Amino acid sequence: MEKELALLIPLAPFLLGGLWMWTKHQTKMAEMQVKATAEKAAQYAQHTAQLEERVRVLERIVTDKGTDLARQIEALREEESDQRLSAPVKPRHEV
Repeated sequence: MEKELALLIPLAPFLLGGLWMWTKHQTKMAEMQVKATAEKAAQYAQHTAQLEERVRVLERIVTDKGTDLARQIEALREEESDQRLSAPVKPRHEV
């Protein structure tokens, strides 16, 4: 038993150094995970804000009694049609 202990004593600095390096690595990995999670949360928050704004616009359109809903729908269709007309034309391939 004393021989085994005598062998472990010179190895202690190496074991402690390895433990320190492993702990430092684990800390760095945890920091990186926290940063990635924070970035995802910010992206989700931005996307949620955009969706909330869209819902507000839709609610305003639906609940505003003085607004001509059919006129707004037609305006949106015209806008969509204009976008299709301005898109580049793809050539058809002959069979």
